[in-house]
Amino acid sequence: MWGKESGLSRPYPVMCHLLDTGAVFQQLWDVVLSEEAQEAIAGALGLSVVEGRTTVSFWAGLHDLGKITPPFQAQVSACYGPVRDDPAYVSAPGAEAEKSFRHEIASHWALCELFEAAGYPGGGRLLRKSVGHQVAQLLGGHHGLFGEVLQAKKMAQAANYNPGLGKEGWAGQRLAHFKELRRAMGAFAVPLRGLPAGLAVVVTGLVVVADWLASQTSAIETRIPGPGWSGTAAEVDAHWQAAVAAAPGLVGAARLGRASFSAEKFSAMFPFAPNSLQQDLAEHLPGLVGEHGPGLVLVTAPTGDGKTEAALFAASLLGRAAGARGLYFALPTMGTADAMLPRVEAFASRALSGERALMLLHSMAWLSSAGSGDKWASFEGPFNKGSVSAETGTVVEADGWLRGAKRGLLAPLGVGTIDQALSAVLPLRYNALRLFGLSDKVFVVDEAHAYGPWMHQLLVRLLEWLGAMGAPVVLLSATLTGRSAGSLVDAYRHGAGFSEPSCVVPRYPGWLFASGGSGEVSAARGTASNRVRKLKVSRRPVVWDTAESAGAPVREGGRRAALREVLAPVAAEGGTALVCCTTVAEAQQTYRDVRAAFPDLAARPGGVRLLHSRFPADVRATITARCETAYGKPRPSEEAVTARPASVLVATQVVEQSLDLDFDLVVSDLAPLAQLLQRAGRGRRHERGPLGRPGWAAVEDEPELVVLDPLAAPDGSVPRSWGTVYDAGLLVRTSLILAECARDGIAVPSGVQRLVDEVYEEGFVDRLDGAAREELARLDEERWAGEAAERHLAAWTGICAPADVKGDLSKLSLREAGVTEELLTTRLGADTGRVLCLYEQADRTVTLDPEGKTPVPAGGRHRLAVAELADVARRTAPVPGRWLRGEEPGGAVPEKWGTHPSLRDLVLLRMSPVGGRTWRCRHGRYTLSISEVGLEAE
Repeated sequence: MWGKESGLSRPYPVMCHLLDTGAVFQQLWDVVLSEEAQEAIAGALGLSVVEGRTTVSFWAGLHDLGKITPPFQAQVSACYGPVRDDPAYVSAPGAEAEKSFRHEIASHWALCELFEAAGYPGGGRLLRKSVGHQVAQLLGGHHGLFGEVLQAKKMAQAANYNPGLGKEGWAGQRLAHFKELRRAMGAFAVPLRGLPAGLAVVVTGLVVVADWLASQTSAIETRIPGPGWSGTAAEVDAHWQAAVAAAPGLVGAARLGRASFSAEKFSAMFPFAPNSLQQDLAEHLPGLVGEHGPGLVLVTAPTGDGKTEAALFAASLLGRAAGARGLYFALPTMGTADAMLPRVEAFASRALSGERALMLLHSMAWLSSAGSGDKWASFEGPFNKGSVSAETGTVVEADGWLRGAKRGLLAPLGVGTIDQALSAVLPLRYNALRLFGLSDKVFVVDEAHAYGPWMHQLLVRLLEWLGAMGAPVVLLSATLTGRSAGSLVDAYRHGAGFSEPSCVVPRYPGWLFASGGSGEVSAARGTASNRVRKLKVSRRPVVWDTAESAGAPVREGGRRAALREVLAPVAAEGGTALVCCTTVAEAQQTYRDVRAAFPDLAARPGGVRLLHSRFPADVRATITARCETAYGKPRPSEEAVTARPASVLVATQVVEQSLDLDFDLVVSDLAPLAQLLQRAGRGRRHERGPLGRPGWAAVEDEPELVVLDPLAAPDGSVPRSWGTVYDAGLLVRTSLILAECARDGIAVPSGVQRLVDEVYEEGFVDRLDGAAREELARLDEERWAGEAAERHLAAWTGICAPADVKGDLSKLSLREAGVTEELLTTRLGADTGRVLCLYEQADRTVTLDPEGKTPVPAGGRHRLAVAELADVARRTAPVPGRWLRGEEPGGAVPEKWGTHPSLRDLVLLRMSPVGGRTWRCRHGRYTLSISEVGLEAE
C-alpha cells in the first residue's frame, strides 16, 4: 500500500510514512515539549512519561491509516492494480471513485474500531466518552478540521455507512499496519483516560507538525525502499531505526526547538537602568511568581512609560517559571508589529539562549524577505552563541521551513498582529495548530484597549484557552477601563479553573498579577511615573467646514479658522505640530487647506506632511520613515540646542499606536477620550530641554492638546462625514468631560484612569437635564445594543471554551450556517478592498509607477516571479469596499499572475494623467484619482 507519490521517483509505502511520522513525533516530544507538558500528557493518560511518549508517538504514526482504502489507493493505478481484482479486497461498487472521500476521515472511522479492539477504554453507546474515539477523532483532524463524533450504530457497520473504507481485505490491511507499527515502536501501553481539551490541542499540533516534516520530498526521496521491499518485520525494524536516526536532523533544520529565558536581572536584559514602573516590577513580581507560580501580568501606564521593556522583563520572569519555549508579541497593526520586531530581536540577543528563530507575522510580512535570501549572522549573547537575524529585513528565520503557510506561530519567538493569534479561536482550518503554537509561549498583548467588542470577545476566549493550557500572559494598555481589565483577567482565571470574579481595579500607572495556579489576584500596585506632567486641554468649539475648498473664504468660528489660529505660532516661530483628523478624506482636505493658509511653510521641504492609510504601501513606508526622522526620538549623541524647523504633520488615527513621534503641539478633531489621550501622548513625548522647544512651547512638562469640537458649537452635532467611525454617545460624553478638563487640565498619569472609566459610567447620563439627557440615554442604548450584537457575533462565530469541549474536538471546527472562512478571515464584514494603480503613459504603455520606469509584469506559465510579486504587492493600497463594487472589465488580476494570497481580491485601476501629478480613472459609480495626497473618490 502506497502513502506518498507526488514529486517522488517512485511511490513510498504508507508503512514507511507511518514510521517516519512516529519517529519525528518522538523527536518533537523531546525537543519542543517542556518536561511539565510531557508529565501533564502522560499523567492525563494514566501512564508514565516513557509510556506516554511511546504511546502518543504511536498515535502520530497512525494518522494516515485511512490511506489504506480503495478511493485513495486507486489514485495510483500501478499500485492499485494488484488488489483491484483480488476478491479479498472487496469494495462497494464505485467506492474507488468516491469524490467526497477524505483519507483523514477514514482514519477517524477505522481507528475508532482498532483502538477499541486494542483494549482502549470505550464509552458504550456514547462514543465521545470513549478514549479510543477521542484519539481517532484527534488523528482525523490532522488536516486541520475535526470530524463529528461517530455514532455507535454506524460504527458497527462502518463499511456500509462509509463505503470508501472497503471491506474484508482493506480492514485486514489496516489491522496489519496497526499491529506492525505498534510492534516496531513498542507501544503496548494502554491509556486509562483521555486528554483534556488543552492537551488534546497540543498533541494534535505535534501530530500535524510531525506529518509535515516527515512528508518533505527531500526527507523521503533518499529513503524510498527498493522494488523488492515487502514490509517484513526485519525491513520494518530497519526503516524504523533509520527514521529515528533521521528525525533530529529534520526537527533541527526546521528550527523548532526551545528558547530559554536565561537572564534573571533587568540589567542583563537591557542596556539602561529601569524606570519607576520597571523597577517596581523587578522588585515585587519575582516574589509573587515564586509564591504562586506563573500566570497573567497586566500593566497599565501612559504611552512612553517603558511598557514594552516592562512586558519583556515580565515575560522573561513568567517564561522561566513556566518553562515556556518562547514568546509571541501581539500588536494591533502591521506598523506596530514592524516597529516592535527589532526591539524583540535585541531583547532575544541579550536575554535568551537556545533556539531563537524569530518570525514576523502579518499578512504582508513575507514582503520583508522576498528576494533577499537567507542572510544570517551569529550574535554573541551574554550566555552563549545563538543565531538571530542580522538582516535589516523583518522575516527573521534561517532555513525557511517556518516561512511555510500556517507555520509562523510554531517558531519559538514571534512578533505580529493580534489577528494571527485570535484566528486560533475561530473555526478556521488548522486553528488547533495555532493554539498549539501559543500553548507553551508567553503571550504578550500590546494596546489591549485598542480592540472593539468583537475582537475583545475573541481575546477573552483566547485567554480562557491559554489559562487552561497554563501559558503565561502579559497585557499592556495605556487606556484600559476597569471593566475591560476585569473581563480579561477573569477569562484567564476561568480557563485555569477559577470561576469566581476577581473584582479587578487597575492602578494607573501600575500593574497587577493573577496566578494561574492559585487563581489569586494581587492588589494592583500603583507606581511612580518618570513623566509626571499636566496636560493642558484647549477645547475649541468649531463649525464643521472641512468640505470647503482650500481657496474659499475662511468662516469665523469654523474649523479652518481655528486651525489657522493654533498653527500660526508654528509657522512663525518654528517647532512641530500634529493635526489628527477623523477620516482620510478630511485629512486630505486639511492638508490642502494648511498648505494654502501657510504658503511659506508649504514651500519648505517637509514643511507640511500628510500621513494616512490610503497611500500605496511603498509610498506610505517612505512617508513614515521621513516622519520618524523628522519627529522621532532624538539620538543620544544629539543635543537639542535649537527648536526644530517649522513643520506640520496632518494625519489620521495611524499615528495613535504605530509610531514613536514627538510634537511640540497636538491638535485633534474630537474623538473618544481614550483616543485623545493616546494622541496627546505624542505631545512633548521626549525630553528636548528648554532650548529644544520653540518659545511658545518652552514649558517642557505642560504639553498642550487642542481639541476641535463640533459638538461644543451652537447647535453642534457629530459631522455626517464621520459616519460610524466613532460612537456618537462616547463623543458626547467626551465633549462634556473636556469642558471640565479645559479648566484644570489633566494630571498625567494620576488623573487618567478616573477619566477613562468616567466616560463609560452608566450614571453619567444623570448629570444632564431635559433633551440632552434623553438624547444621551438613546445613544447609550444604541451603543450597548451594538456592543452586545458584536459580542454575540463573536460567541456565534468563535469556538467554545475549553471546558465545553467535553471530549468532542469537532467543536473546534464547528461553524454555524452561513459562516464561511472568508467571512471570518476578513474580520466579519470589514468593508475594505485593495487596489493597484497602473499608469497609462503617453505612448499607451502601462507601468507600475507614474514616472513610466517600471513596466507591468506579464506573468506566464510560472506566474509572477518572487521579485515581481513583491513589487506588485508593495504598490497596493487599501480603499473602502464601496469604491470597488460594480467592478468593470479590466479590473481583475491577469490569470498569468497566478493565485498568490496577496493577489486575492486585488483590483487593478488603469489611471490616465489629468495634469500635474494627478491620475484618474472611472470605476463603477466612482471616479478614482491618485495624487500627492493619496487615493480619493468622487
